[in-house]
Amino acid sequence: MEHNLYIYNTLSRSKEQFIPLHNDRVGMYVCGPTVYSDVHLGNCRTFISFDVIYRYLIYLGYKVRYVRNITDAGHLEGDRDEGDDKFAKKAKLEQLEPMEIVQKYTVGFHEILSIFNTLPPSIEPTATGHISEQIEIVKQILDSGYGYEKAGTIYFDVEKYNKDFQYGILTNRKLEDLLEGTRELGGQDEKKGRLDFALWIKAKPETLMQWPSPWGWGFPGWHLECSAMSSKYLGKTFDIHGGGMDLQATHHTNEIAQSQACHHAAPVKYWMHTNMLTVNGVRMSKSAGNGFLPKELFTGSHPLLERGYSPMTVRFFMAQSHYRSTLDFSNEALQASEKGFSRLMEGYARLQKLNASAASSIETAGLRTKCEEAMNDDFNTPIVIAHLFDSLRAINLVHDGKETISTADLAELKAVYSAFIEDVLGLKSETEASAGSEAFKKAIDLLLNMRLEAKQNKDWATSDKIRNELTALGFEIKDTKDGFEWKI
Repeated sequence: MEHNLYIYNTLSRSKEQFIPLHNDRVGMYVCGPTVYSDVHLGNCRTFISFDVIYRYLIYLGYKVRYVRNITDAGHLEGDRDEGDDKFAKKAKLEQLEPMEIVQKYTVGFHEILSIFNTLPPSIEPTATGHISEQIEIVKQILDSGYGYEKAGTIYFDVEKYNKDFQYGILTNRKLEDLLEGTRELGGQDEKKGRLDFALWIKAKPETLMQWPSPWGWGFPGWHLECSAMSSKYLGKTFDIHGGGMDLQATHHTNEIAQSQACHHAAPVKYWMHTNMLTVNGVRMSKSAGNGFLPKELFTGSHPLLERGYSPMTVRFFMAQSHYRSTLDFSNEALQASEKGFSRLMEGYARLQKLNASAASSIETAGLRTKCEEAMNDDFNTPIVIAHLFDSLRAINLVHDGKETISTADLAELKAVYSAFIEDVLGLKSETEASAGSEAFKKAIDLLLNMRLEAKQNKDWATSDKIRNELTALGFEIKDTKDGFEWKI
C-alpha cells in the first residue's frame, strides 16, 4: 500500500515520502509520560499531535500498531545519571509507596487524554513491566563492546561507539561539538567519557525501586526502556518514532545509540518531533511561572488566564498550528479559536439538516482531495481547517435556500466533514462533549418545539418564558425559516 504521504524526518532534516516497511502495516512508537506528577500541556500537545497522525494513518487504510510507553522507573532528576529518583522523591513527599504515585498519576494522565478525545494506543507498556528485556539489551551492548561496568553500574561508551557510528546523527552534531558543551569529569566520577550514560544503575541500600541483575541490585537508565519496548513490540527497525523536540538531543540520541549497538541496525525510518509551547511569546516552563496544567486551562484558575477554555476549544486551537511550529498560548488566541471552533461546528450541525435537490447549483467537488493533500503534506492540519471553513459558505447558502445541492454531493460533503472533523482531527461538539446525552438534546428540542407551538397560537407569554429561561441558563437560541437552532 502506497500513498502520496510525505513526512518531515528529523533524521534527514527533509520531507520524505512515507513508505512503510511492511506494506499495509505501520509501527509507531511515541515516548509517553513520566508519571510522577500531573501531565503538563507540552506533553498533551505531543500526544494530541500524534493522535491526529495515528487517526490519519488509519483513515488511509493502514493497520497501525501504536505503542506509547509509561515511564514508571529509572527517571532521575535533571534527566542525568545522578540525583534522586523522581518517583521515590515524590513518594517520600506524599508519604506513599512509589507505585501509589505511579498509579495516581497514570490514572490522571488517562483522564486528561480522554477529556481531549484521544484514542488509546494499541499497546501501553511500562518500564517496570519490562525489566528483563532491558537487562537483556544491556548484556548485548556489553557483548558488542560498547558498554562497560564500574562498581555495579553499566555505562554506554559513547566515544567508542562514535568510532563506528555517528553518535549525534539525529541532531547533525559532531562528537567534538557535543563534548564542548559538557562539564569535565570530577575525580569521583566513574564514567570514562563525559557523554557516557548509564544503562543500568547500581541501587543504594535505601533505594525504594530496585531489581536483581547480573551486576547486582539496581534499576534501568531512563533511555534504556524505550529501546527495549519499541524493539519488543515493533521490531529492531520500525517506521515512526515520535516525541517532543526536547527529547532529540539526549533521550532519542541515546536511544539510537543503544539500539544500534544492540541490534546492529538503525532502529527507526522516520523520526518526528513536535515543537515547544510558549505563553505570550515566552517559552512555557515552571521556572517562568507560566506553565499551566490542562485542568487550570479548563477552569481558568491560573493567573495568566482570563477564564477557562473547553477541551475541544484547546484541541482545535492546537490543530490550527502545524505540529512542528511553536504554539503560543494567549487569551486572545484561545478566544479566537473558541469562536472559530463554534462557527465550524455550527456549520457541521447545519450540514446534517440540509435537504437535497435534484441538482447542485454549488461547487462541492474536490474538498476531500484538498483535505487529503494537506494531510499528505506532513499532516498540515491548519490547511485542512482552512478548507473546511471555505466550504461553510456553500453550506450556509443551501441552508438559507439560496443554492441547491444534489443527493450525491450532499452525501459526499457530509462524509468529508465527518471524516476530517471527527475521525482525523478528533473534534466533537461541545454539547456532545459536555452536556452530552441524546436525551438532553431531545429535551431542549422538545422545549423549543413547545415554544414554536406557543408562537403559532400567539401565546407570546409562554413563548417568551421558554426563550428567556433557556437564555438565562446559558443557551443561545436562533430562529430560522425552518424552525430554530440552539447551542450552549
